[in-house]
Amino acid sequence: MALREIVTEGYESLSKICKPVTSFDSRLELLVKDMKDTLVKADGLGLAAPQIGVLKRLAIIIDGETDEMVALINPEITAMSGVQNKTEGCLSVPGVWGKTERPAVVTVKAQNEKGEWFEMTRDGITAVCICHELDHLDGILFREHVVEYIEDRD
Repeated sequence: MALREIVTEGYESLSKICKPVTSFDSRLELLVKDMKDTLVKADGLGLAAPQIGVLKRLAIIIDGETDEMVALINPEITAMSGVQNKTEGCLSVPGVWGKTERPAVVTVKAQNEKGEWFEMTRDGITAVCICHELDHLDGILFREHVVEYIEDRD
């Protein structure tokens, strides 16, 4: 198990637009594995490559439908509908929570570790997680979506 350091707000990679993944090799497989291990240790719902200082279009989410970790490589949201308000936090902005407005349902097209394309449609917290992690790939932190900060999460 190789854990990566999760960088926090102010770190340069969090404000950069990531480059597409072009090589689907053992290095990518290792990066995905490290990110999954790091996400488990951090007890989060998702982790994007720039959060560990890597400027690649890669994110890991925990799929609320299957409870499995899914790698989204070169992801693109192809459809969204509805609106939901949820409380969000971010591993790169520790201790900060806010209510956000996100799509209720999203469809994302992405590649897996082998470069194979797939599509998934999700709602609820998984839709929020997909939007949140894909924002990271474009240098956007969840603070840009906060409509109200929460002082006490309990």
